[in-house]
Amino acid sequence: ASCVQHRLVVRDVGSLQVRQLYTCLDQIQYIEWSSDSLFILCAMYKRGIVQVWSLEQPDWHCKIDEGSAGLVASCWSPDGRHILNTTEFHLRITVWSLCTKSVSYIKYPKACQQGVVFTKDGRYMAVAERRDCKDFISIFVCSNWQLLRHFDTETQDLFGIEWAPNGCVLAAWDSCLEYKLLLYSLDGRLLSSYRAYEWPLGIKSVAWSPSSQFLAIGSFDEKVRILNHVTWKKITEFEHPATIASKKTIVYKEVEKSPSVETERLFSPPARALASSLFSTQSKYEISQVPVSLQYIKPVADRANPKMGVGMLAFSADNCFLATKNDNIPNAVWIWDIRKLKLLVVLEQLCPVQCFQWDPRQPRLALCTGTPRVFLWSPAGCVAVQVPGEGDFQIVALSWHSSGDSVVLLSKDNFCVCYLEREEV
Repeated sequence: ASCVQHRLVVRDVGSLQVRQLYTCLDQIQYIEWSSDSLFILCAMYKRGIVQVWSLEQPDWHCKIDEGSAGLVASCWSPDGRHILNTTEFHLRITVWSLCTKSVSYIKYPKACQQGVVFTKDGRYMAVAERRDCKDFISIFVCSNWQLLRHFDTETQDLFGIEWAPNGCVLAAWDSCLEYKLLLYSLDGRLLSSYRAYEWPLGIKSVAWSPSSQFLAIGSFDEKVRILNHVTWKKITEFEHPATIASKKTIVYKEVEKSPSVETERLFSPPARALASSLFSTQSKYEISQVPVSLQYIKPVADRANPKMGVGMLAFSADNCFLATKNDNIPNAVWIWDIRKLKLLVVLEQLCPVQCFQWDPRQPRLALCTGTPRVFLWSPAGCVAVQVPGEGDFQIVALSWHSSGDSVVLLSKDNFCVCYLEREEV
């Protein structure tokens, strides 16, 4: 699904043929599929309205108007039959049922980076709350929206919460001004707390491994710390130095090469425009000889939100690899072997890395750098793929299909789909 102004366009993934076309009341600012892909919501925050469309029954429609309360966020519940709307100033969360048309209210949600999270099985929801100048967490049962547990947290300014994939442990962390990570059980008991250091800027990113065995914490000190699920103590930490010296680490460097004059002469004038986009600047990877010095940017100390520390990290689907990005070295992606707890590969790009995401089915990483190329890495190697077509298609974000057979590439105004052939076994 994609939106253009006030129109919602639903296409077939395989052929990109238009399946449905819906017209909303105002400009669409957010869209989201239900878990079973039967419904899609369109949020119009400026109007305080959410419209829901059915793919099975195109004539059916639903409009939710929050009125004077306003709207700043909207999302589906895991069952795909309830919609959670957050009102302006985070006064409350309204839970709307599509089946019974009933309404439930959750008061005092906190305005933080990640304040509403569901367990992977969809049974429970955790909400970060702020009341009487203190942080709290409420856990709800998603089947009837009844409150299961309500407890306060030992945080100064709760910044985010995240369930472990197995749904047994909830991680909560403080703002960057104080390094503190707390781990709670489903019944609200504090299992453990972790603090790496005290005074400098603290946690910047957090990610669970798919097996729930490891919790990775990216910090402003340019390190990633890995906690284990048995003792919740640190088992190792990964540094991101500007110089790669180990001979056991493979450094892939992106290089650009201009096409030869003979290549351009092969095309007739009408095809030369397309040829220029296909062959303008070829990009490929070369293996660099260690030691390798990466481009290091010193952050400006007197500005807010300094570009420093580990801001992006993600585990592969098979739990074997961890990809990280240190904002001080914006052109590099680091890939760590979790089985050996060692650095395996560094991908050095020509432009700053905008986004990376793992294939949901196998250890294959896709990344983009704001150029007309998508880069893919797997244990077998890596490749740079040019997006064909006229014009300058700058990829700023990407998203894998759940099957791992295709990936959507997004620019500011357009999108395209990259299809990957499945290897024959």
